[in-house]
This record gives sequence, structure tokens and C-alpha cells, in this order.
Amino acid sequence: MPERGCVVWLTGLPGSGKTSIARATARELRNMGLRVEILDGDEVRRWLSPTEGFTREDRERHLRRVAYVAKLLARNGVIVLCSFVSPYKKIRKEIKEIIENESIPFVEVYVKCSLEECIRRDPKGLYRRALKGEIKHMTGLDDPFEEPENPELILDSEHLTAEDNARILLSKLKELEIAG
Repeated sequence: MPERGCVVWLTGLPGSGKTSIARATARELRNMGLRVEILDGDEVRRWLSPTEGFTREDRERHLRRVAYVAKLLARNGVIVLCSFVSPYKKIRKEIKEIIENESIPFVEVYVKCSLEECIRRDPKGLYRRALKGEIKHMTGLDDPFEEPENPELILDSEHLTAEDNARILLSKLKELEIAG
């Protein structure tokens, strides 16, 4: 087991498959005897930032908290799979600096899926509600998603299954000597 963990940050549009890929990857890493935690957007928000909304400032404040928790876990030998929309380049850069300032490996993963496909999937009904005007600041519609410029890995969740993408991610983690 590694002395220090790492942070794998999965970013992408709502409904792109980030959580499904994180769960499939976590299963495989645990089967290898590694310590793994998933920090998922909806679940973590409920406990860390229950009063935050979805404005740019609210999202950034929330993601800084998440980065801090991920750093603490990784510092203690946990592979942390973070599944967050994290739509802005500036905050993703800041998150990376928070993690890497502790000499913890940080792997940015862009879970790429077209807006049209995410709207079609709409697992939580968020796009439907946003298109009716019931939700404001919906990423991809009335709030931007700034694609990562140089992620360590791009996963195509529109054409590949979560399990296929988990295998690709595991291969990358092995290449980076994070997972054996």
C-alpha cells in the first residue's frame, strides 16, 4: 500500500458519468487491496456545504473545502476519487495547487460527454428542470463548463461504458505508479 495516496479529480458536465466511473474504479482499486475513498459532488455538498448555492463563488468555496478534505485523506495513504462538475478552469487550477503543495500526486480526468447526451441521460432530472426555468446556474446551459486544457486523461463516457473507462483510468494510475 502506498505511503501517500493521490487525488484523482474527475470533472465533466452533470450527467457525464463521473460518479459511475469513480465507483467502478474504486471497486477495482479495493480489489487490489488499496485504500480508496470517493468524494462525490451531491453527497459531499450535503455535509460540507449544505448552505451553499450554485453561483460561481458558492461553487468555488465548496470545491476549496473538498480539496482540503481530499488532501487530508491522500496525505494518509488514501487514493481519493473526486467526482465534481468543477466547471471553471481557475478553481481546478487552485485545487491542483492545494493538493500538489503537499507533494501529493494530482490526476485531472476529463469525463467528456456532449451536452446533448447529458441532457438525454438526465439521471437526476436537473436539465429538464433547468430548461423549464426551475433551476438557475445549470452548468452547460446558463452557466459555462470550461473544458480542461491539459488533463492527464480524457475519458469518452458518451461511447464507452463506466467499466471500460475505469479500466482506462486504472491503466493510467498504473502508468503513474499510483496503483500496482
